[in-house]
Amino acid sequence: MDEFALYVLDIVMNSVRARATKIDISLREEGEWLFFTVRDNGCGMTAEQLKKLSDPFFTTRTTRKVGLGIPFLSMLAEMTGGSVTVTSVHESESEDHGTVTAGKFGRHHIDFIPLGDMTETVKTLIQGAPDVSFTFTHTTEQGEVKLSTDELRAVLGDEISLAEPEILSWIGGYLSEQYEEIKE
Repeated sequence: MDEFALYVLDIVMNSVRARATKIDISLREEGEWLFFTVRDNGCGMTAEQLKKLSDPFFTTRTTRKVGLGIPFLSMLAEMTGGSVTVTSVHESESEDHGTVTAGKFGRHHIDFIPLGDMTETVKTLIQGAPDVSFTFTHTTEQGEVKLSTDELRAVLGDEISLAEPEILSWIGGYLSEQYEEIKE
């Protein structure tokens, strides 16, 4: 993957597959660093699964035999002077279960890949999982871009799917406007 946004997409889709109903995505640019966090309330991972997470030949998916997302994301972070951590509580251990993937990346380092199109990434996530409660926040030194699907549902009602083309188009415009405002 040659854009950071694609790693965000991959990590969040893991949360969706883990039956998360609430997923918070946070990007924070602070000085030379990009801090990244995905927090979900999915089924979580056991301690054994968590230990194997850095092994590219371990995956819980049945569609393929390798799981390269976390190992590659960790490698990218380390190449830029940062790191990635994953913490998780399995649903068998607690009612407060889920996974947190967090990373720190040197965004001015020569090995940092381009951020990519976060607007399209968020739209794709909502289109693929319209019933999940997503909160997306991207904070820069110039301002903040934010979207909450719960807030959209409060206005639209439950009868309108967030995956409707008109709604996705509006979401794209809304996020793009916010990104334009913080560029100025």
